Amino acid sequence: MFKDMRTLFGAYLIIAGVLIGLQQFGFLGGEWGEIFFGGLWALGAIYFAGLYRQNRAQWWFGFVALLLAGLTLANLLDLLVPAIGNLVGGAIFLGMIGVGFLVAYSRNKSSWWAIIPAGVMFSLAAVSIADALPEKLPFDEGGLLFLGIGLTFLVLSFVTVNGERLSWGIFPAIILIGFGLFVALGQAAAWNIIWPSLLILFGLYFLVNSLLRRA
Repeated sequence: MFKDMRTLFGAYLIIAGVLIGLQQFGFLGGEWGEIFFGGLWALGAIYFAGLYRQNRAQWWFGFVALLLAGLTLANLLDLLVPAIGNLVGGAIFLGMIGVGFLVAYSRNKSSWWAIIPAGVMFSLAAVSIADALPEKLPFDEGGLLFLGIGLTFLVLSFVTVNGERLSWGIFPAIILIGFGLFVALGQAAAWNIIWPSLLILFGLYFLVNSLLRRA
């Protein structure tokens, strides 16, 4: 595999050098420099994906492969469909990093910490899309970040490590979700929604927790 990748990489560099050179001297139009880097990220993603397939214990190979795949997809969208690229390109990159952290958790369930940066990345991806929307949303986009991280800790509170639930996650979850609602809705309207929402969330948590214990 690695010999084939070296051959492919060498041929790619030669072709890219010729195309970019022709562009520099005015013989060729287009965004060949951007295309070159997009292809470079793609080759890197393929290479690290191959390493991960050969040794799945090294989860960071998969992490790097997903990160480079995210760069590739964002680059392609910017080149082919700029309107969509501007809207979701950053979110795709951040989301792929989040998936990379979930790969770390899936390979080793004791690496529960990886769920937290994964949730942060997904939350940032949501904020990125909200900020890029042409029409302003009826709430403050900054609240999405705290809501997303709060939901991440809520999910974490149901995770079991070595036979024990990480139930402590409910406390930062409630605080962050409450603050997220406060930021998103504004000071005036927030409290009318925050208190009943937190009560419902607490109720759902204890209800689901009770049902899981009976199962």
